[in-house]
Amino acid sequence: MQSRRSFIRNTAIGSGLLMTGTFPFESLAANHERKLTILHTNDTHSRLEAFPEDHGKFAGQGGVAARAALLHDIRSKEDNVLLLDAGDIFQGTPYFNMYKGEPEIKAMSIMRYDACTMGNHDFDAGVEGFANQLHNANFPVVNANYDFTDTPLEGKIHPYITLKKGGLKIGIMGLGVELDGLVAASAYGNTKYMDPMPIAKRISEKLKKDEKCDFIICLSHLGYEYNTQKISDKIIAKETQFIDLIIGGHTHTFLDEPTAVTNAGGGITLINQVGWAGVRLGRLDYCFDNKKGSKNSNTQSVIVSKQTRG
Repeated sequence: MQSRRSFIRNTAIGSGLLMTGTFPFESLAANHERKLTILHTNDTHSRLEAFPEDHGKFAGQGGVAARAALLHDIRSKEDNVLLLDAGDIFQGTPYFNMYKGEPEIKAMSIMRYDACTMGNHDFDAGVEGFANQLHNANFPVVNANYDFTDTPLEGKIHPYITLKKGGLKIGIMGLGVELDGLVAASAYGNTKYMDPMPIAKRISEKLKKDEKCDFIICLSHLGYEYNTQKISDKIIAKETQFIDLIIGGHTHTFLDEPTAVTNAGGGITLINQVGWAGVRLGRLDYCFDNKKGSKNSNTQSVIVSKQTRG
């Protein structure tokens, strides 16, 4: 396993090359058999349309039309693509107030998301409101630390899933933030929050040892970091052993490049998050060697705007 220092150096070099569109993946062909491209969003908050052109900070950015065009372009060039979301799909524009999440979920289905997790705002129409939209989703929802027994979501949310891409077996689990104090009790109903740390350890170990996954992703709506001891992505990364990548949400953190954390096994867990409102699309390209190991990560954060529509 490569050292943390060399990993970060390789990641930084790769990031710069990707930003200029000149990363020579063909030069790795002799040493790596498979490339996996992971695309992700978080905290899109019902932002179906781009921000108006007179918006100060995000003028003309975001919107599902531009995101869909960008996804189509990437998929036309890459064979093995995963598209994931880290929660807070709902709430923030009149679309949610009027339609309670239907256009958001339908848009994600059209864009062919592979999985998502739930954020606190995804309870804003109540547990039943979220459950009512699942028939519009052609992708699974993962969360391992909410117990939905005796709610309309019982049996409909997966603690984890596994899937195959390019001969690689990938495990995807989900973790959610404490609901009490963030969500009205009437909205989450009988949903029970459970401590995510022991669950993250148990399920990631199961995915590695029992499911024999080559790569493990955690979709987290815990938040990137806090000034208190509140559980966060950084703490999960540090205290678990088998998670390769945490795709985060909740804190609306814009990361120019992923954070590399030395995990409990002495390896590297990456954390990435791309702000909010769908104005960025996260991208991580992983190359796997013949033994499905020695992963090198090269990343970029793509601005989603009408210029990406082609």
